Amino acid sequence: MKKCFNLRTLSKGQKLFPWRLNLFRRRINYCCRSNSIYDKLGWLFMLSIFVLLIFCIFVTFSKLGRVKLGQDSDVPEYRTVTWIAMLFSAGIGISLVFWGVAEPVSYYVNPPFGEGSTKESAETAMQFVYLHWGVSAWAVYAFVGACLAYFQFRKKMPATMSSAFYPVIGNRVYGPIGKTIDIVVVLSVVVGISTSLGFGVLQINSGMAYQWGIANNTAMQMAIIGGVTLIYLWSASTGIQRGIKYLSNANIILAFVLLISIFALGPTQQIMKILFQGIGDYANNFLQMSFRTNPYGDGSWIASWTLFYFGWWIAWAPLVGSFVARISKGRTLREFMMGALFIPVLCSFFWFAVLGGSALDLIQNQGFTALANTVTNDVTVALFDFISYFPLSGIISMVGMVLIFTFFITSADSAMFVLGMMSENGNQNPTNFTKLTWGIIVGLVSAILIVTGGLQGLQSALVAMAVPLSILLLSMCYGMYNGLKRDNQIAEAPSKDTQNRGA
Repeated sequence: MKKCFNLRTLSKGQKLFPWRLNLFRRRINYCCRSNSIYDKLGWLFMLSIFVLLIFCIFVTFSKLGRVKLGQDSDVPEYRTVTWIAMLFSAGIGISLVFWGVAEPVSYYVNPPFGEGSTKESAETAMQFVYLHWGVSAWAVYAFVGACLAYFQFRKKMPATMSSAFYPVIGNRVYGPIGKTIDIVVVLSVVVGISTSLGFGVLQINSGMAYQWGIANNTAMQMAIIGGVTLIYLWSASTGIQRGIKYLSNANIILAFVLLISIFALGPTQQIMKILFQGIGDYANNFLQMSFRTNPYGDGSWIASWTLFYFGWWIAWAPLVGSFVARISKGRTLREFMMGALFIPVLCSFFWFAVLGGSALDLIQNQGFTALANTVTNDVTVALFDFISYFPLSGIISMVGMVLIFTFFITSADSAMFVLGMMSENGNQNPTNFTKLTWGIIVGLVSAILIVTGGLQGLQSALVAMAVPLSILLLSMCYGMYNGLKRDNQIAEAPSKDTQNRGA
């Protein structure tokens, strides 16, 4: 570990970013100025996510969990390890890298209640990190993935979002209503992946500037997005069996190397204490945090973080859920839920305990408060400044940089696949022409957003789309339950041969 903070490192970082408003503060301020959605409809996000979580748990541990996502003779297309790797890569992999250090430290400095930069705020920080990245987030993805896979592979319907509404509106899914649903989903996917890639480019450029002094400006960001776009276009053209599959496995290996390096070189015992303390506090206060709206006080923190995240997960659900559905044929609902809900949550908890917990230990117990200042000034360099406190920091930083690139590419690749499926009326293997067309469009949109500074506005617009999507997801829940109930009744009904033998 470093014995002291390198002041030149901080001053170097400040010189690199004088022109840019702080990403963390911009997000907080923007959300505070546009709180009407959260003030009036934040409860809808909370209710929707809680209902979906209860539904997922019910399906997992009930008789309905035996229903297969496909025909009874179907078997999984991918090994479980590869399947989970693709779940992470399409889901929140790049976000975990971005916020692994920045979010716990931000909550520590600016907690939802109480005084900041204290032991109490450190405990509170880990609780809310686990809330935002725990079962609440993954339940939305797992539900949408299971629902779409059920109707695609079990009911043999097109791989579109509208198919999940067949039990609710019947054949009208093939008419204007169904088309409208699919158009809304396509828009949410394009907006979501474009903003995500835009922020990913900012982090990559900031990391390169921090590590190697490379220019941090619009021209460099355009070069990065151009290079990455070419790579994910190539990956998308190779299909799931090659590009996404191999890159997802590489992601898991790189993430494991980064995680184990920090775990071994950092405060190992303290990390384990933080992990178990955080899980305990999270479990003990789960309901209170999940429904915390702070109606009698200042609700800006809850709006800026908890409600923003809840809306973000809902808005991203069509993208992640559609891809997860595509790779989950042949698994039972119980197997699917265990793999798509509980395993990713445990991995996310460990990730934040290692990165965020180590960062909090540096600040709170070892006195390196300048790390908190760096994170507050620019969250895009949080990971790289944090790594600089460890031995072999150059090698570990390189692993982190490559991991951002690979997560970046697989997220975009997955989005191209989903957009291709939806554009070709649910074709589970869309043509390269369609995927490449969408890839170019997304790359151009991301570039325009960076040049015009429109990332924050479009990000908030995406969260606003969570309002109608929340209603759609609750309707899907009703439709899927009816479909599963009929499946279960058919499975339990005695056949004529059985009745004859009984006679």
